[in-house]
Amino acid sequence: METVNLPHIGQIVRVNKGRDSGKYAVIIGVVDQRYVWIADGDKRKFDQPKKKNIIHLELLPLTSPEVADSISETGRVTNGKLRFALNKVVDQIDTEAQEKGE
Repeated sequence: METVNLPHIGQIVRVNKGRDSGKYAVIIGVVDQRYVWIADGDKRKFDQPKKKNIIHLELLPLTSPEVADSISETGRVTNGKLRFALNKVVDQIDTEAQEKGE
């Protein structure tokens, strides 16, 4: 049995199953140890998040402090902040992939 780190608000995930497969999102809410609410600020807005089973997600070891702080302080986060956090992470992942490829 593989041990999965528990999901937390602000954590970046990659969707592995479903229509959004291959896309990145941010956890904006934790339902229980099995389900989370995810949004990307673009297709999935904060006000219309997607409920996902965590077995369909790859939990990345990255957390967006901007998103986590905003949700803990005000209970919400702007879609712009979600897009900003994801763009930063995707750029970082692309850069690391290029460095390994060279």
